[in-house]
Formats: sequence, C-alpha cells, structure tokens
Amino acid sequence: MKHIRNFCIIAHIDHGKSTLADRLLDTTKTITERQKQNQVLDDMELEREKGITIKSHAIQMDYLQGSDKYTLNLIDTPGHVDFSYEVSRAIAACEGALLLVDATQGIQAQTISNLYLAMEHDLHIIPIINKIDMDGAMIEETTDQIVDLIGCSPEDVIAASGKTGEGVDKVLEAIVERVPAPTGDPEAPLQALIFDSVFNSYRGVIAYYRIFNGTIRKNDKIKFYHAKSEYDADEVGILKLGMEAKSEVKAGDVGYVITGVKESKEIKVGDTITLKSNPTKEDVKGFEHVKPMVFAGVYPVDSADYEDLRDSLEKLQLNDASLVYEPETSAALGFGFRCGFLGMLHLEIIQERLDREYDMTVITTVPNVSYKVYVTRGEMSIVSNPSEFPDPSTLDKVEEPYIRAQIITKPDYIGAIMKLCMEKRGELTNQVYLTTSRVELTFEMPLAEIVFDFYDILKSISKGYASFDYYPIDFRASELVKLDIKLNGDDVDALSSLIHKSKAQDFGRRICSKLKELLPRQQFAIAIQAAIGAKIVSRETISALRKDVTAKCYGGDITRKRKLLEKQKKGKKRMKQIGNVEVPQSAFLAVLKLD
Repeated sequence: MKHIRNFCIIAHIDHGKSTLADRLLDTTKTITERQKQNQVLDDMELEREKGITIKSHAIQMDYLQGSDKYTLNLIDTPGHVDFSYEVSRAIAACEGALLLVDATQGIQAQTISNLYLAMEHDLHIIPIINKIDMDGAMIEETTDQIVDLIGCSPEDVIAASGKTGEGVDKVLEAIVERVPAPTGDPEAPLQALIFDSVFNSYRGVIAYYRIFNGTIRKNDKIKFYHAKSEYDADEVGILKLGMEAKSEVKAGDVGYVITGVKESKEIKVGDTITLKSNPTKEDVKGFEHVKPMVFAGVYPVDSADYEDLRDSLEKLQLNDASLVYEPETSAALGFGFRCGFLGMLHLEIIQERLDREYDMTVITTVPNVSYKVYVTRGEMSIVSNPSEFPDPSTLDKVEEPYIRAQIITKPDYIGAIMKLCMEKRGELTNQVYLTTSRVELTFEMPLAEIVFDFYDILKSISKGYASFDYYPIDFRASELVKLDIKLNGDDVDALSSLIHKSKAQDFGRRICSKLKELLPRQQFAIAIQAAIGAKIVSRETISALRKDVTAKCYGGDITRKRKLLEKQKKGKKRMKQIGNVEVPQSAFLAVLKLD
C-alpha cells in the first residue's frame, strides 16, 4: 500500500485539467501512440464538442521512480459550478489534490470553492501553475496569489504546461513525495465507497469504488450497506483506459465491480460495499447528497414514449447521481416527469444526453426553483411546481432560496457587474481586492434570478473576465406571485411561473408578445392573456384566418353582405367554443430564451 497514491485534479473551468491529465498519461506510458488524442479521458461526444468535462473520470497509471514502482490513481474532475457534486465525490475517494491555476487568468471563483472542498476533507494540496508556455502568462503574480491563498512557500508551487509537457515530471515526483499513501487494513472487514456507476446494456450496472479497508475478490458474496441487497461479484478489476479484470483488489486501491445488477435503483452512489460473510459495522462517510436547485418538467413529445423516458432517466441517474425526478402530469403536455437539476447548464446537458444517448426528444417547461409556502392555517409546504401554488386568499407568506455569489473580476467591470446584480435583487455584502488587478465581490441574491441568463450576461459585460461561483445560504420572505398564461380563457399550466411582484407585469407582457409570434393562426381568434389571480396584466390577440364570404356579392343591397358576415361571425363563435389551441414545442423553448 505504501506504493499507492490516490489524487484528483481540481481547478476552475478551462484551466487545463484534462490537458494536464493527457500529459500525465503520456509520460507514464499508460496510453499508446494509437490511443493518443486530446481530452483522452472525456469519453462523451458532448464533452469533446463543448470542450468541458461533465463527468469525473478515474484511471490508473504505473510510474517508476528510481527502482520503486508506484501505482497512481488519478481522477479528473469537471470545473463548472453546476458539476461541483462530481468534484465532491472525487475528493472523497482521494488523499491528495492537484490544484491547477491558469497562468494567464490567475485564481478564479471556482478555484477557491474547490480548494475549500478539498481542505474540508484534509487532502494534501499540490499547487500547480498551468499554461506557462502562453504569451500572456503571469507566473510571478499567479505564484503570489497561490501563496496568499494556501499559505505555502513559493518553492512548493510547480510551473508546468499541459500542452508542451514542461514540468510534468516534477508533478509526478511531487505526487509520490507529497501525497500521503492510503491507510487501511487489507485483512479488516471490507469497506468500499461507491463514487460512480455506469450502465452497460450487456453486463448491467458497473460500480466504481475506492477501498478503505479489506479486500474484494472475484466471486465474493458482496452486500450493499444501505440498499441491504446482496450479489455475487462476477468480475472485479482496476480502471486503465478500459476495464482490466483482476482476481482481487486490495485496500487503498480504486477499482470496479460487475454484479449483473440490471435494476439501476439497487446501486446508489455514496453507498458502501461490504462482504456478506464478514460485514463492516459502519459505512464510509463520503459526501452529502446534493439538493437540486432548479426544477423543470420534462415531457416526451409523444405521450406513448412515457415508459421509455422513465427507463432513460433511470439509466442516466446511475451515471449522474445529482439528477432527481418524480412523475407528474400536465393538462397541456400529458404525462411526464418533474426533474431537479443543479443549474441551467446541467439541465441543458441532461436534455442533450437524453437526445443523443437514448434517442428521446423531450419538451422542457419553464425552469423554476423550490419555495417554502406558508398558508394562513400555519402549515408550511415546499412548492417546486407553480401548479401546486395555493390560492392567494389562503396564502400567509412565501420564502424563496437565497444564495451567496462570489464574483472575481477586473476592477474595470465593477460598475457593470454591480448594476446587473442590483437589477437581479442582489445585495453587495463584501468587496475585497485580491491584487491590484483582481477584485472579489460577494452578493446575496435570490436563486431564481440567476437561474435563467445571469451567467451569460455576466460573461458578456465583463468580456469573459468575470468568474462566478455560488452556494445556497437560506430562505427569505419575498413578494412572489403566480403568473398564469391563458389561451382563450384556459390556463396553459406548463407556461405558468412564480415570479417577483415587481417583475410580473413586464414578464407577462413579453411572454404574450412572444406567443403571438409563435402560435399558428386558426379559423377563430385566439386571446393570449397573462393573469395574476383574477387580474389580467397583459393581452394579445391573434386574429382569425377569414375567408372572403362576400366575394360573390357584386352590387345589390348592403344587407346581403351583412347577412353573410353575420352568418360567418356565428360560425366563428361556435368554432371558438369547440376549437382548442395547440402550443408548438418552439413556444416552450422560446419562453426559456426570453431576452
């Protein structure tokens, strides 16, 4: 065990984690020339396209230092704030972390939050300055920032380049020298923490774990601590670029197990694997279960695909344990699911993955957050769907979730960022100059305000120089109203939303004018209304398609024309009573992208 090192790579988005991981794999000859490609660990097509890591990826490397052979288990993690849950799982399985800082960007918001996460788990931090080959690299300034942040000495900071491979040998030496070897007893009862799982249509659920105590062998009778279910370990092994079967995996190592479980509900990420014959007394304390931040309805385009969508979500949840869902129905869209996501990027990625991996085209309703609603009887309920919002007459108060947002930027953009945050009902609580050219702003603001387009606007007003990170703090009382959208007097439940009173009228007006452009004209007039309770705050009318019924009346008395027009008017009225308005999918998508 003294020759095993478990470590992960953490950094802000785009600081070069996957590129450095590629160089580590090259240097240790873990991948052959044929397997070489950029972002070798990002095996999802979507990750390559967007150039971001979505999933944590584990891989084992063999490294020779002097005459000693070391086994290095590396876990590459995502950098985006929406996937910080993946990072917390990777950190729970490691003893050390490589903290990467881009030499051209310096320390950014996600760097700080990931560092705190690693420190909470007592991981040994190895600071690395990446991209030193770039023209705009500020090596001295970045070193000073790291020294201030971590409190290490400047000699501890390693300068490297993931692109050219410079400094990678020093990184490997530092891992062996500085990261503590795992502790644990191979003879003790088995304790293995599941930090990830995937579904294989031939072999069932494959669980990835890190063993803290004990040994797992092929054909052992294993037991999942919380799920209480028991299975045979058909195959155990370690994770190279593919899976490599072994006869046993011992304490301190990272590996996989195949049990032939076909039910995805049986294996939960965060559970502990132990042996049936000699079970452990307690589970491994790994990571908290995440609370979803953003909720949206996900519906199949064709209601006959409902069961397929359920299967797809189940398999996706295995691979992404932060996705939460429960069945719900909507008058406009039929049967579907209410899903909880960690943020808007997470929602977008899940939608894309459903389409690519499971061939499921879905309609997503307006995303919203969950609120605490108190009625006059004193009861409190948590509402994450506008249709569950109680009648205003029975309402006592509504509390909405607040977050603490940390924004690190250049001083030139402070004014624009403050204006944006104030518009989003934010309050400035702190302002600190990290260096002369970097300032950290801390705001407290409602989560609902940052759900839609906050991140995009922030990036554009700061020309890409602002970095953003947030975490929830508490619930606070707020003046919220439910905005309903009506078509010819009928509510379209999938378009209703909970919104702050000050913004409701403007938002209603924008949705109505957008729907007027998108809804196809019918044989009868369509009234589009936005209503708060019984009060209509906005209205647009789509006029009816009309046939010229008076074309055959040439000359003659006006009453002949009047008679035909009255007849047509009655027909239109009758049609309006029985005609229903179909809302196209593009209308739901457009409401998400109201500019």
